[in-house]
Amino acid sequence: MFGSVRKFARALRVPTVQEREMAYLNEANDRIDLEYRMRQVDRGIFRKSF
Repeated sequence: MFGSVRKFARALRVPTVQEREMAYLNEANDRIDLEYRMRQVDRGIFRKSF
């Protein structure tokens, strides 16, 4: 019973800022793209509050 509740809760969980940043960096195609993405993350593109 609790297993299905846990699965449902995990499905609704919002990724943390760190998880979103890491996923974005992992999508880089090459070193130059990775460096560009790292600069964007350092500038705080995922940490802006709206």
